[in-house]
Amino acid sequence: MSIQWFPGHMTSARRKAAETMEFIDVVIEVLDARAPEASSNPMIRELREQRQRPCLKILNKADLADPVVTQAWLDFYNKREGVKAVALSCKSASDAAKVPKLCQPLAPHRDSTHKPLRMMIMGIPNVGKSTLMNMLLKRRVANVGDEPAVTKSQQCHNLNERMTLTDSPGLMWPKIEHPEDGLVLAAIHAIGRNAVIEEEIAEHLANILLARYPAQLAERFNLDVAGLDSIGVIEAVAKKRGCLLKGGGGAADLEKAAMILLTEYRAGKLGRISLETPATRAAMLERAPDISTAPHSR
Repeated sequence: MSIQWFPGHMTSARRKAAETMEFIDVVIEVLDARAPEASSNPMIRELREQRQRPCLKILNKADLADPVVTQAWLDFYNKREGVKAVALSCKSASDAAKVPKLCQPLAPHRDSTHKPLRMMIMGIPNVGKSTLMNMLLKRRVANVGDEPAVTKSQQCHNLNERMTLTDSPGLMWPKIEHPEDGLVLAAIHAIGRNAVIEEEIAEHLANILLARYPAQLAERFNLDVAGLDSIGVIEAVAKKRGCLLKGGGGAADLEKAAMILLTEYRAGKLGRISLETPATRAAMLERAPDISTAPHSR
C-alpha cells in the first residue's frame, strides 16, 4: 500500500514557512524519536538549507523509543554540519526548558534585546510541536490533540525579551517516496486515518515487533509468538482480547484487533520501541536504488 496524505492547508503553510524562514535564525525541527528519518520532512531541510539556517533536531517522545536506538540516531545526526540533535520528551517541562539554551550556540550573534534569537518550530503533524510551544511559553497558546494536523496557522510569540518563537503547522510533503515510510508514519499516527487502512498498518507494525521486539509483544498480549506471521499476530490479539464479529460465528474481528495493537503501541504500552534504526534505514534505501537519491532518502 502506498500512502499519500497532503491536506490542502499544507500548500499555504509551506509557502508561509518559506517566507518566514528569511526572518528566523534557527529551525527547531521536531521529530518522532521512534522513527526520526521517516518523520523528517525533506521540504524542511530544503527550505532551511536554501537560507543556510542551522537546525536543532529534537527527537521527541524519547520516553516511548528504544534508548539504544535513539542514541544511534543522535550519533548519526550530530555528525552533520549545522545540526544539533537531542532526545527529549516535550511533555516534560524540564526537557522543554532546555530547548532555547540549545538553540543559542547555533546563532551566537543573536543574543540581545536589539538582536533577539528568532526560532521557528517545524515538523510533520502530531510529533509534539504544539506541546513544545505551550511548555516553552508556560501557557496554552497552541491546540494540542492526538490527531494529525491540529495546528492550521502560524503563530509567533515572544519567549522573552531576547528570544522569539514561531510555531508552524505540521507539514507533510506531496509524495512519500518510500512505501515503508508511509506505513511507519501511519503507525506513529502522523497521517490522518482517512488515508490509511488500519489492518495493513498493524500488519507492518507486527512484522517489526516480531523481528526486533518479540519479547515485548509476547508479554503485552500474553502470546506465544513462535511461528507467527503478522496476520497471525493480529488474529492472536483478537483471540486474547475477545474481538469477535457480531453474527460471524466466532470469526475474529481483525479490524478491531488491529486498532488495539496500534493504539497500545502508540500509547507506549508495549514498552520503548523504535520502528527504524540507522541500519534498517540504510537497508531500506539499499532495497530501493531507483529512488535512493530522492530528497527524502537523505
